[in-house]
This record gives sequence, C-alpha cells and structure tokens, in this order.
Amino acid sequence: MKVIGITGGVGSGKSEVLTYLHDGCGAVICQMDETAKMLQRKGTECYDSIVKAFGPEIIGTDGELNRKALAEQVFSSQEKLDILNGIVHPEVIRWVRDDITKKEKEGIGIYVVESALLPDVGAEICSEIWYIYAPVPVRRERLKRSRGYTDEKINSMIASQPSEEEFRKISSAVVDNGGAFENTVRQIGELL
Repeated sequence: MKVIGITGGVGSGKSEVLTYLHDGCGAVICQMDETAKMLQRKGTECYDSIVKAFGPEIIGTDGELNRKALAEQVFSSQEKLDILNGIVHPEVIRWVRDDITKKEKEGIGIYVVESALLPDVGAEICSEIWYIYAPVPVRRERLKRSRGYTDEKINSMIASQPSEEEFRKISSAVVDNGGAFENTVRQIGELL
C-alpha cells in the first residue's frame, strides 16, 4: 500500500486534490484534524486526559470539550500547547496506523493522510509527502471567492503557515495546482 502525505498552504487546493484521489483513484482519505476531533469526544481516553490536564472549565454545556476555552489556554502558553499535543498527537498516529493496517487488509492500494502538521506529526507513517502548490495570488483569489475572506485574514493565515521553501524541503514531490485542474490530474497520474 502506498501511504501519501498531503500538505500545502491554505487556498492551495488540497481539498480538490483529496476529492480527486478519493473519487478518481479509489484512495482512502484520512484528514488528521478530523481524526483528532473524533478522538477527543466525550468518553474517550484522549478526552479524559485533556480534562485532567486542563480542568473542568474546558467542558462545554453539552459535555464535550469547549474548543474555544481550550484554545484560550493552550495558545497563551507554549508549555500548555506542548501538553495538549503530547496527549493528542500520539493517539492520532496510533489510530491512523491501525486504520492503515485495516485498509491494507481490505486490499486498498492508496491511503492519503492530509495534515497541516506534516512533517512534524505523521511523516513517519507516509511513504512520500506531496506538497500541493499554488502561487500566493491564486491562493488569495480562491480564498476570497470560496470563503469570502478579507485581505487581512488571508495575510494572517498565510503568515502563520510554513513558507513555500519549507514545504518544498519536507516534500518528496510537488504538485502544481495553480492552473487548470487537468494539469494537476496529469501530475498526480505521473506520481502514482
């Protein structure tokens, strides 16, 4: 089984690539952010560990984690962020490894891991990492059109992410998704 990590900046078109890999290539898609949220639901070990570490004030009225309250704690302190990551990241990696094993037994040939945190979290489970690239002006236009973001919000988001050079350094392949999607499909076909 080929395990491909997908990364790239906001507005680069990762979602479109993931949809194509799933629908056009039969790949299983695992979005690590969604997996992390699933593993933090009430009743899980992860949930219990987070509440123990950060206190009952991070529990919402519905009994689930109040993500806003948790974010206020962890983003004000690198130490607290490290504690949260130390709880969540190993659980996510363990779940993804188990899912890869299960899907491989089912005969799945391509498993795609999408994460903003690659390669810091998850690179060890990927056979290769693809950087989905699009020039900044294209990304800006996409974010304005599809999400209605302001220039200020886009600037802030782009500034908070790794640079193009950093993405390229950690990737085994670059998929240029800045033009017609047919070109992207051709590149994906060559890589597969």
